[in-house]
Amino acid sequence: MGRFILLLAVVGLALAPPPQDAKSEEGKDNLRFSLRTRVEAFKGSGDWSEVTLVKDIPARETALIICDMWDQHWCPTASKRCAELARKMAPVIAAAQARGIPVIHAPSECMEFYKDTPQRQRMVQVKRVQPPKPLTLSEPPLPVDDSDGGCDCDEPVKSYRAWKRQHQDIPIADTDVISDNGAEVYSFLHERGIKNLIVMGVHTNMCVLGRSFAIRQMTKWGIPCILVRDLTDSMYNPKKAPYVSHDAGTELIVQHIEKYWCPSMLSRDLKDALAKP
Repeated sequence: MGRFILLLAVVGLALAPPPQDAKSEEGKDNLRFSLRTRVEAFKGSGDWSEVTLVKDIPARETALIICDMWDQHWCPTASKRCAELARKMAPVIAAAQARGIPVIHAPSECMEFYKDTPQRQRMVQVKRVQPPKPLTLSEPPLPVDDSDGGCDCDEPVKSYRAWKRQHQDIPIADTDVISDNGAEVYSFLHERGIKNLIVMGVHTNMCVLGRSFAIRQMTKWGIPCILVRDLTDSMYNPKKAPYVSHDAGTELIVQHIEKYWCPSMLSRDLKDALAKP
């Protein structure tokens, strides 16, 4: 299969760059991201090429959402990897908070734990708006078989609701919000004038794609998403097809997202962009 890397520099959200004076003034608020996506140049060929593009996105129009980073998971190996991810996420989230980027904590089925917090109440009080008619978008089946639940422990583990809250290593700032409801999150984005959503969390082939506040639904509602590909993990058991390592399975799912839903980026690039004035 042919493979090439194409580097594109895109300034702002328009195809043509703004005048130099406007660019220099507005560019002060921009976050410059190196994004990875995939293109099937000859449709139907199955020959996909990796494409890298550099894009400037206004910080004031960008939010970050943390998907289902629970304190515990029913699968012990998933729980261990989630704890490791939480520690990796913490400085990136802190950088977003310091830059004034709205941070949405979305630990599904944990709203009772946060019901009296100002971060949860702030979201509850957001005026609801009707999301637009969803875009008609489709995708083929995922490239991994997760029909067994995806747990890769040596012995079978029974699924149960193990989580009560978000992982304690993830910082929640006074200005953040908490929600696990897509319509609520969309209303918040609309109220704040947010047009771009950075997504991190677990699990790539399940909640990160499928939750009402996550990549599929937000993309269908016209909110461009960016997946932080090294701050996510999948539920994939190497004993199932395509019989690759857990990390290789996660990478296949990331590539699927890059093909059909949104580009991805690395956390170091995100952190560097957030640190620049």
